[in-house]
Amino acid sequence: MKRLLIPLAVLMSLSGCGSDMDELRQWMEQERKDAKTTVTPLLPPKKFLPQPYESAAGVDPYSPQKLSVAIKQEAAQPNSLLTAEISRRKEPLEAYPLDGMAMVGSLTREGRRYALLRVDNLLYQVKAGDYLGQNFGRITKISETEITLREVVQDAAGEWIERTSTLQLQEKGR
Repeated sequence: MKRLLIPLAVLMSLSGCGSDMDELRQWMEQERKDAKTTVTPLLPPKKFLPQPYESAAGVDPYSPQKLSVAIKQEAAQPNSLLTAEISRRKEPLEAYPLDGMAMVGSLTREGRRYALLRVDNLLYQVKAGDYLGQNFGRITKISETEITLREVVQDAAGEWIERTSTLQLQEKGR
């Protein structure tokens, strides 16, 4: 008898769930029918009309000629930091940016300290007073581990100011 009661109880409980499932299915079907979709249609793409570039004949604000004229005008002023820099002859290492240079050593000869710079896989020997870099950099001090130099650069207001930069001795792996 116990064997018959357990399956009978399970069947009765499942039959009660079945009527709830039918009711749920009917409700879902009704909701699907009543649901209104509100998808707005996409607009067709606008036709692209290319416009000709008309400012090509204008003055290029980044032209080297315009920059050199501005530098010469600044150098013509009596108290300008550029006055001495413009009038002197450029040295070969002024054609390279500082980040393209690496200090690879230093030496002392006849009481004067020299630094060894690697630029484009060539080795250069420099001393205090030599110029290098593209910002009118002049070497002020050489130690065993770094080169200190004074550069003349423009600040945010357009004024020419002095700035101190250094080149550190590069380790062998670099």
